[in-house]
Amino acid sequence: MSRFDFTPYRRSTVGFDHLFDLLENQARKNSGENYPPFNIERRGEDNYRITLAVAGFKSDDIEVTAQQNLLTVEGKKREDAGDTGDILHLGIANRGFERRFELADFVFVQNAALEDGLLIIDLVREVPDAMKPKKIAINGQAALEIVKDDSADAA
Repeated sequence: MSRFDFTPYRRSTVGFDHLFDLLENQARKNSGENYPPFNIERRGEDNYRITLAVAGFKSDDIEVTAQQNLLTVEGKKREDAGDTGDILHLGIANRGFERRFELADFVFVQNAALEDGLLIIDLVREVPDAMKPKKIAINGQAALEIVKDDSADAA
């Protein structure tokens, strides 16, 4: 397996160490395990969807946990209490799993649903108003109006 070398980028950037560490750790973690398969899609400017193929799992078998900047999906297959007979071929995966997704700041889980063997997790980015970009007026109208009001009162 070939790995991407971030050394040249580390030398020419400041403050991005966390990003490079995150990318390298993800490459190491995902190098062998790819179960269950999943899709990540962008559904709008601030909306995302993760879809995991979890055939054979019930909603009680899956635990979705969201904490700051981390989404964990864990599946634990429970043994059926009923005797359904001997399995002659086991082609549907019957093993537990854990998938971790690093989330950007201000990305939150909006909804999770299980239907047709697919676990669908909708995410939304909600940037607080205090963090949104604001236009700053240079020699703005408000400053001119204050100056005009003060000069009118002096006359």
